[in-house]
Amino acid sequence: MNEADQILDDILARWHHWMSGAPINGVDRLDDPAFREARSRSGWDSSDDIYDREVEQQKMKAVDFQVGGDSRAQGGMDEPHRSAIYILARNACTGAKVWNSPRLPADPLELGIVIQEARNILTRRLMAAGVL
Repeated sequence: MNEADQILDDILARWHHWMSGAPINGVDRLDDPAFREARSRSGWDSSDDIYDREVEQQKMKAVDFQVGGDSRAQGGMDEPHRSAIYILARNACTGAKVWNSPRLPADPLELGIVIQEARNILTRRLMAAGVL
């Protein structure tokens, strides 16, 4: 695995975690009206921490658009490459290659080709979007 593959796997793992919607600190206090305009979930975050979180949020939105598109079916990857990226992201987040999809080819050789094509397509898209 080369450095580009490791970077892509890291982005996919962070994206999968971001998609799950889990709060960073385990408590989503931003539902409280008193914290509606809060830019930080904790009192000890520095300005740099807030900025880094906002940059990460924008990166994850860009990855989400490049893979899945938007509500108007703009952008996004075609099948089976989109399913391959979802599975790659899930496996990267869990740290084990145990997840698979019935939308992907059952033949290991064809599966490897689809996965490599999906990685290449996403890498080019993320480079064009400025994420990589």
